[in-house]
Formats: sequence, C-alpha cells, structure tokens
Amino acid sequence: MTETPNSTMISPAARDALETFLAHQRSIKGAAENTTLAYGRDISEFLAFMTLHSGQTQGLGALAKISTQDMRAWMARTRSGGVGARSLARKLSAVKAFYKWLASREGFEPTAVLSTRSPKFTKKLPRPLAEDAARDLLEITPLQSDKPWVGMRDTAVLTLLWGCGLRISEALSLTGGQAPLPQVLRITGKGGKERIVPVIDAARDAVDAYVAACPYDLPGDGPLFRAIRGGALAPRAIQKVMAQGRMQLGLPASATPHAMRHSFATHLLNAGGDLRAIQELLGHASLSTTQAYTAVDTVRLMDVYARAHPKA
Repeated sequence: MTETPNSTMISPAARDALETFLAHQRSIKGAAENTTLAYGRDISEFLAFMTLHSGQTQGLGALAKISTQDMRAWMARTRSGGVGARSLARKLSAVKAFYKWLASREGFEPTAVLSTRSPKFTKKLPRPLAEDAARDLLEITPLQSDKPWVGMRDTAVLTLLWGCGLRISEALSLTGGQAPLPQVLRITGKGGKERIVPVIDAARDAVDAYVAACPYDLPGDGPLFRAIRGGALAPRAIQKVMAQGRMQLGLPASATPHAMRHSFATHLLNAGGDLRAIQELLGHASLSTTQAYTAVDTVRLMDVYARAHPKA
C-alpha cells in the first residue's frame, strides 16, 4: 500500500487487514485502480483518526469496539477540516465497505459503523452540451493544432465520446488492432464490466481519417491514439482541446470531455431513446445512475416552459 502521511499511525494488524481488503476489491470486486487508491487513502485517514481519538494504536480488537460516538467524532472532525458533504459521504462509504468485509472476516458486529448515516447533499445533475454546441466543438477541433493529423486525432476522440458514449479512458485504451473500427466495439469499463457499443459512421470515418494521417506505426497491441512524440495519448491533451474550444465558443467550464459522454446520453433520451438501452450503452451498473438524465430532461423542459408559456 502506498504510504500516506498517517500510515505510520496504523497498527501492523490493521495495515495488513487494509492491504488484504484492497487486494480483495481489485481481484474479486474488479474495482478500478483509482477506486482502490481512494479507498486506501480514506480508510487510512479514518484509522489514523481513531488512533489519535482513542490515544492508542487501533488493533483489530479495538477496531471491533468502535462506537457510534466514535463515528460521530470522526465525521465532525472531517467536516471541520473543510471536507464537503459529498466527499464525506464517499469516505464513509469506503469505511463501511471495509468494516463490512472486516466484520465478516473477524466475526464481530459492525452495527455502529454500518448504521452511521451519510450526510445529505444535493446530487449533481449531468451537465451536457446542447446539440449545436457539440457539433460546433467538433467543427473547430481540427483548427486547434497546426499539425493536421493532431486535429484529426482530437476530432476522432471527441466523436467517440459524443457519438458512442465512451469515457475518455475507454477511448484512449483502444488499440491499433481495433482500427478500422467495426460496427460494434466490446468495451471494458469501470469494475471490469464489459458492454457492447455500436459505432456510428461518423466515428468510424473520423478514426479512419486519423489513422491515414498519423505519422506513426500503429501496431495491433499498441495504443491507437498517439501523442505528438508517438507515445500513448494522455487525457490531459483532450481536456486541453476542450478548454480551447469552449473559450472560442463561449461555453461554460462544464464543457469537458466527460460532458460529451453526458451529451450522448441526453441527446439519445431527447430523441426517444429507451432508458434501459441507454444504461447498457453507458455501462452503468445501476439504472438509478442513468435516471439522472431524466432529471436533466425535466429541467430543460421546465426552462422552455418558463420562457415560452404566457402564464409562466
């Protein structure tokens, strides 16, 4: 486990348990590396706090005796440190996952931890782009670089985000062997979850144009999208392109690469797409995640009503 500023305050037994838990999340649950890193950081901070709070190193026996008052103290201290409700809810979720696993392994009752209520917060709605804004971004993207192949590359990536609903990490994980793109792609998303994604003609054409112009060899096992010097393209490059595009078009800061994926879902829904089908295309594990887009559509309809209805 990567050392944190608080890792020396955790008992060897607790540290070993945390290591085993994180390994379990990776291998059995299929958690992404970023997720396990966040879990490790959040749980380490929790364990370090309990050491300071109790005045003694928290071995497994002590961890099994954590009370409701201890949990309240941790949450209050975390909030006083400037952590928002949403972040605290994420930290609590990590601690609960660890305790549920630890209690099953060690045979103790974790009610005090698992019954702790998550702080209330307003869920952020996805912030998609309007259809004309998404089109405008794709039109000006080739003009962002003085190297034509780079402009084609960036256009191809953004077209995959908007046209196929890929995450930026999924688009950049495509290999040379997948070009020319088939009618459908098998995408491995978060948690190792696989899904089948139809590839629209515009995305295939954009990728074909990039491949034809790319000055580097694109072997089957290497990355499809290349940086200026030939290495794998990093997400930061696409984020920069989006930032330049939104400045030129006067779009809000929410116009990010991920907003193109949001736009894919919202525009499908606006066109009458089935919510279950959109869930599958996005690779959401829960329909409730996809249902956030229905709230976006409702907000849009109410805005139209407020501006257009004579009695609004």
